[in-house]
Amino acid sequence: MSVPALPIVHSVADLRAAVKAWRQSGERVALTPTMGALHDGHLSLVAQGRAQAERVVATIFVNPTQFGPNEDFDAYPRGLEADAALLAGAGCDLLYAPSVGEMYPPGFATSVRVTGLTEVLCGAARPGHFDGVAQVVTKLLLQAGTDLAIFGEKDWQQLTVIRRLVADLNIDCAILGAPILRESDGLAMSSRNRYLSPAERAAAPALYASLRQAAEEIAARAAIDEVLARAREQILSAGFSSIDYLEARSADHLTLVTELDPATPTRLFAAAHLGRARLIDNISIPR
Repeated sequence: MSVPALPIVHSVADLRAAVKAWRQSGERVALTPTMGALHDGHLSLVAQGRAQAERVVATIFVNPTQFGPNEDFDAYPRGLEADAALLAGAGCDLLYAPSVGEMYPPGFATSVRVTGLTEVLCGAARPGHFDGVAQVVTKLLLQAGTDLAIFGEKDWQQLTVIRRLVADLNIDCAILGAPILRESDGLAMSSRNRYLSPAERAAAPALYASLRQAAEEIAARAAIDEVLARAREQILSAGFSSIDYLEARSADHLTLVTELDPATPTRLFAAAHLGRARLIDNISIPR
């Protein structure tokens, strides 16, 4: 039996009309914002949305304001028709796929910035990135007006930033995190994994393997700086060309952790380059 085609809207007005009708009939609505190039990790967000609400809206928008001048905006994989088919099969109810002009019409002059949380990790490596994330997520949440929105924990810093802006701006939308989905060899699922050559794909799981080993050693009270130095060597020796960061930080506030405190939930964060791909990952340190 074939899956019915997924309804697609491209304007704020059509999106709001659909969500308003559902909410007026007493249905809860979940939002799953994406940039497309979907994989099972994205579809797990839809599944979590279906578990939390009667309706799920997905968005696909490759947001230009979160890409730097030398990053992969033009090369970022796109395929709306294939993505819509995947979303329909996952039980999504509506796809919102706005144009750049719909999101940033002529005269657009407003920015959203979260300070503190955005100056470390990916924020330090990609200046301005989280300004673009904060801007587009604020717009999507206000455009859709859903009860909740779900974001993947692979982008833990992004999730933390979004929770902060929603609290600060009193946006009436619950923000949920979805666990990282991994390939069988541990590699975190990512649209950018498509950039990897076969040899690079074979080397890529070393990032997660090194993080997992480091987390276990730190939990056993090994010195954090010594553990991370060894992990850095392992990642580079596996074939990664460079590491933007490999750090232990508090899960809630992203403050740097140099000594493990059982009272503070702590995670390891890493971003490293392998061929054309910049891979990120994070893992909780057991307490």
